[in-house]
Amino acid sequence: MIPTTRLAVIGSSIAGCAAALAAQRAGAASVTVFERTDGQLAARGVGLAVHGERYRELEAAGFLDARMPYVPLAQRTWYVKDDSAPSPLGRTLSVMPFGFRTYSWGSLWRELRDRVPESVEFRPGVTVKEIQLTSRGVELEGESFDAVVGADGYRSVVRGAACPGTEPEYSGCLAWRGAYAEAELPDAHLWPADDCAYVVFDGGHIVIYRIPDDSGGHRVNWVFYTTPPAGHVLPPDGQRALTDDLAERLAGITEHQLPPFFASLIEATPVEERFVQPLYDFTAPHYATDRLALVGDAATVARPHTGAGAVKALQDATALQEALRSAASPADAFAAYDAQRSPVGRTMVDLGRTLGRVLVQETPDWAGMRDGDLDAFWSRADKVGAFGGRELGRA
Repeated sequence: MIPTTRLAVIGSSIAGCAAALAAQRAGAASVTVFERTDGQLAARGVGLAVHGERYRELEAAGFLDARMPYVPLAQRTWYVKDDSAPSPLGRTLSVMPFGFRTYSWGSLWRELRDRVPESVEFRPGVTVKEIQLTSRGVELEGESFDAVVGADGYRSVVRGAACPGTEPEYSGCLAWRGAYAEAELPDAHLWPADDCAYVVFDGGHIVIYRIPDDSGGHRVNWVFYTTPPAGHVLPPDGQRALTDDLAERLAGITEHQLPPFFASLIEATPVEERFVQPLYDFTAPHYATDRLALVGDAATVARPHTGAGAVKALQDATALQEALRSAASPADAFAAYDAQRSPVGRTMVDLGRTLGRVLVQETPDWAGMRDGDLDAFWSRADKVGAFGGRELGRA
């Protein structure tokens, strides 16, 4: 990267901090990060998971390391309600190897933020509403930059300039989410600490795993996927509290369709720790132009069933860093970055839609499954082998 390049990053979440770190490492003359929020982003989100192989790639690239608090998982167990099952966890349909690490969104963000050098300028409380391409570069907030990286989420202003008309598409499904201290989990000894639970029911499933807290312990993190009740209207962007109809939908499934242990797990979650997240699908037709690049959710939003949201954002930053280091200009770097990452975005969106269909919208007869049925089901669902994220550098 030419050492006179002035680069701006819009957004300072996980993708934004990683992009700022990538640009600084690649030799930009200056990196300025604009963030609309005044407060600490560390309070946002609950848990996320990183595939073990993807972790090793990101560790080698310098974005993750073993000092970052995590919980190691070894297996994924699929459970279904069966009143004849001797265990309150229900009947086990399958136990699969599951070499993932789980993180708290907030603590991972703090670790990344702390790694960004002081030479990178952060400007909190600044909402970038418009960017303009000029003969001199990119104009925003009264300043001119040579290049801009959009890490500003699924409603990205940068994507609006780079790919006009590309908007996220609501999938018709929701994720109810919650987390709380493991000490409050009823009968915690019944559920192995290294287990990721997939609890399935007619019309959806729940993914449950432990994540680190801020004091060396664990929290129970769950994500409950199903469709909203008939007639439900999506809340405005940013409003995540459960409305009465969503709370009733959650309570009804919990009471009637979950094994006793997992029903108690959901019910133990304080109301203030529950929220809802609409699920969207989209990928930008290209990840970059000659002056604009997109990372994370600004570029692609795939349904969380893929197990790769944070991974893809950090891989985007890794690819951007290498492209900037090896190119003679931002335009050349962005072209190389686009060629590598755009195909990955399409793959992950396609996988998310497939998994959303078979795990939520057209679920099989879970209760009727017997030995081997679930393993065959999963092989068909993830036939491209992209669950947890594609290998870095592969389209």
